[in-house]
Amino acid sequence: MTGIFRKHRVSEARPRTSIGCALACALALTAGAVERIGQLEHEALREVSGVVKSSLGDFYWVHNDSPQHGDDEARLFALDINGAPLVPSWLGVPSDEWQGHFIRNADNADWEDIARHEDVLYIADTGNNGNARRDLGVYVVNEPHPHRVTAMRALKYLPIRYPDQHGYPGERWHFDCEALFVADGKLHFVTKHRQSGEVRSQEVGAKLYRLDTQHTDRENVLTLLGEHDGLLSVTAADLSPDGSTLAIATYTALWLFERPASGDNWLAGSSRRANLDRGLWRRQLEAIAWQDGATLLLINESGDILQAKTTEFSPVD
Repeated sequence: MTGIFRKHRVSEARPRTSIGCALACALALTAGAVERIGQLEHEALREVSGVVKSSLGDFYWVHNDSPQHGDDEARLFALDINGAPLVPSWLGVPSDEWQGHFIRNADNADWEDIARHEDVLYIADTGNNGNARRDLGVYVVNEPHPHRVTAMRALKYLPIRYPDQHGYPGERWHFDCEALFVADGKLHFVTKHRQSGEVRSQEVGAKLYRLDTQHTDRENVLTLLGEHDGLLSVTAADLSPDGSTLAIATYTALWLFERPASGDNWLAGSSRRANLDRGLWRRQLEAIAWQDGATLLLINESGDILQAKTTEFSPVD
């Protein structure tokens, strides 16, 4: 096992009764490719909603969601192969007391995902549960060396707007986004749909958009590329290291979409899936990243770390 977190296997014969185990057992029952390998134990990482592999080595950048009872601060954590935060060595601060790498000129209104292109990080401040936000956007940050700096500044903030949203909230609540990825050098967004006027009522379906401009002084109107009527509540996305396969996490399944033979609609490519049993778990998956070309790293709201072998996914007819 080449996971980045402390190994922690759960016996199927004698499962624990914790929330984390409930999710792990559900995954084990419905997708043999998935196993629980560890637990985030740092107190500051109370609800991770994004993860991406670093360009600087075998470690990962993560960030918190914006909790209902108070926003988290604008910060990132780099996690090493043992699951501990990477801390600037000259500080002399224990890893369990480290409060993260702060982004001085940013605000975590509702960070939902993080992506990387080469040595630049993109943080999606695109959470929009009530579909009424008019300040959605993406922070652009040069990837720092976690051992050399304590904080950084964002290069810029890219305001975004959906081309098909005409009210705030609109008639249809299809403009929340928790999934960001980079393909061919451009940012892509996959939306999460709700029943109109019902924050807690999910609706099947997702749309794929692309960012084609990078204005900082006005809204960047996204380009609608396509949609998929089988995705329920998309919570994360990441593109494989070779750029051939898009991984998407939802409330009910893990999906893999192959690069489309023609066009730019990733949701139209051939797909594979590992189903999740929602009746057996209580906290949804929130973060997904490719560990290597055949393995996915997953994190749920409780901080459980899971690993998925993509060779075990089943084709979707």
